[in-house]
Amino acid sequence: MPRLKMKNLEECLQGLDGFENPKVQLEQYCTPAHIASCVLYNIQARYDDLDGKLVGDLGCGCGMLSIGAFLLGSSLTIGFELDPEALNVFHSNITEMEIPTIDGIQENVLSLGQKWENVFDTVITNPPFGTKNNPGLDILFIKAGIHLATNAVYSLHKTSTREYISKKAKDWHVKGQVVAELKYNIESSYKFHKYQSKDIQVDFWRFAVEEKET
Repeated sequence: MPRLKMKNLEECLQGLDGFENPKVQLEQYCTPAHIASCVLYNIQARYDDLDGKLVGDLGCGCGMLSIGAFLLGSSLTIGFELDPEALNVFHSNITEMEIPTIDGIQENVLSLGQKWENVFDTVITNPPFGTKNNPGLDILFIKAGIHLATNAVYSLHKTSTREYISKKAKDWHVKGQVVAELKYNIESSYKFHKYQSKDIQVDFWRFAVEEKET
């Protein structure tokens, strides 16, 4: 079982700093603390995929999922992030919390290569949804995660893409399952946003990769 109750986990994550200068081309939005705590708590409570595990966080941003994984017992979490400004906030957050078993590396998730292949027990990611300049990028994040993980990949995706993602999972010979359906609240972050916040229907996926073929 998780070491923290979900409410306590959310309270810890609410204090983390977010993006100082979010970049629209990278679709940078902070994962809300209540979403992060919900998905991470379920990863541990239902599948025991965090406690004592080596965890990779793809597109780690400011560290919400990485730090949450640590709080639920991961032995080591490594986050990968393209944006150096986001990574600075990531490091500031883990320094503030005095966390020794998290590291953040500036890398393009899509270019990690064989060095990291099959290194992690569990991979978590809240990828760009590919709605602006990056169509299909969320699918590429899943595929990258499948290469890196030996046990499972967890990812968030728009519910409207469910049928397509299910087909891709079959193509990759991994078992894809929608673990939960969520309302993802996106706060107004950019000038083109017309509303203060907007709810998006999101699927929380688990991909079992023990018999993967990529």
